[in-house]
Amino acid sequence: MGTNRDGGWDENRTLAFETFTLAASTADLSEEPAARGRADCLEFRMDLADAPLAALESYDGELPILATNRAAWEGGEADDEGRLEALVEATAIEAVGAVDVELESVLAGDADDLLEVARERGVAVVASTHDFEGTPPRSELVRTLTEAGKHADVAKLAVTAETNGDALALLSATEQLTAHGDRVATMAMGEVGRHTRAVAPVYGSKIGYAPVDPEQATAPGQYDLETLSRLVAALESTD
Repeated sequence: MGTNRDGGWDENRTLAFETFTLAASTADLSEEPAARGRADCLEFRMDLADAPLAALESYDGELPILATNRAAWEGGEADDEGRLEALVEATAIEAVGAVDVELESVLAGDADDLLEVARERGVAVVASTHDFEGTPPRSELVRTLTEAGKHADVAKLAVTAETNGDALALLSATEQLTAHGDRVATMAMGEVGRHTRAVAPVYGSKIGYAPVDPEQATAPGQYDLETLSRLVAALESTD
């Protein structure tokens, strides 16, 4: 079993994120066939789906799943009540190879059970931070990614670029952490930073996100899956 890409996952659908992994973001698992051949996994937005656990339990697609239940206070639609508990339940489902949890929840201790259960079940953890207002100084980007990496298999950071300098700071931080041996996933939201979604993998970013349906973008400035897959592949071919 596998895709046309090398997404760093094994025959048991465990997501290792050793190489760049392209995630097709969706709240509808029936879109999975359309993602095959372009994506390495599905990012299933549980917070945007109806009966997400039931959908996961009945899923019979080929692509492994990165389960995200994004909190309303970080750009999603999930209430805090039961949100992390649902992610814990998701780790028991065979197709789920990774879960995403907000770094703020990790640092507050709210996600301790999730982290423990995920590790016991061999499910990778992505600790994420989103800044919808701007891009912090480069030193702060490095600190945030470093802190997230202490608790998770991948440290994810999405910022909002207002200038080319913001995009460069993010790419520089990505390269630094990657050179240090950390696994990071970075992107700049918005039109100014849009190109980072295609370029960041060159600097070591391990995860990219794109909707199967261009009308269903889950973050500002996302390319659709077909476009991002093509751009990343073109840049990889120049290595």
